[in-house]
Amino acid sequence: MTTRPHRNFYGRIKGKTLKDSQRTYLAEDLADLSPGPVSWDDNPERTPLDLDALFDGKPVWLEVGFGGGEHMVHQAAQNPDVGIIGAEPYINGVAMLLGKIRRAAVTNLAVHPGDARDLMDVLPSASIARAFLLYPDPWPKARHHRRRFVTPEHLAPLARVMKPGAMLRVATDIPDYVRQTLEEVPKQGFDWTGETAADWRIPWDDWLSTRYEQKALREGRTPHYLTFVRRG
Repeated sequence: MTTRPHRNFYGRIKGKTLKDSQRTYLAEDLADLSPGPVSWDDNPERTPLDLDALFDGKPVWLEVGFGGGEHMVHQAAQNPDVGIIGAEPYINGVAMLLGKIRRAAVTNLAVHPGDARDLMDVLPSASIARAFLLYPDPWPKARHHRRRFVTPEHLAPLARVMKPGAMLRVATDIPDYVRQTLEEVPKQGFDWTGETAADWRIPWDDWLSTRYEQKALREGRTPHYLTFVRRG
């Protein structure tokens, strides 16, 4: 049996009281959208998930921290030939995503309502064709920077599960998060594709602006769009 690592978790798990409809989504829909046995209690041996069976052999994308789920559902609707797994520990965000899935009637999604590190434990090596890290928690205080996703604790397992040539997209409105991302992501086997200012100032062609980005724009902060490619 694999030894469970000690992992601190600093983010929110739950916020405001859920609406009746959101509790219904969680009760009726969440179990059927599970990517498989992810938790340590259900999968103590950390047996890799069978992604071919989950998505009928489709390429698999991963969204880490999907927030309210609008981008994830948008990508699923635009790319029916792809399977997308999202990880989000904030149960209010999970409930919002489930409502959006119902309304959009997309079927190529799987949802892990928990820590992305546990999910990455059980994703097969070189199995993810694209990953998204969109407006992650900035942890603005210097003493909290080690909690950011763009640290070796998170990036090393992410690199393990991504295919050679796979794309990693990072969006953030925090300049210091940009700095840390550009410092740390290449160390884990990724190349930044940016060559001109337009490459990080202009969003991707298939981008859907999230509620977090809209808040940043209202408050006068500038979004940055960083694209990396996993080295072979």
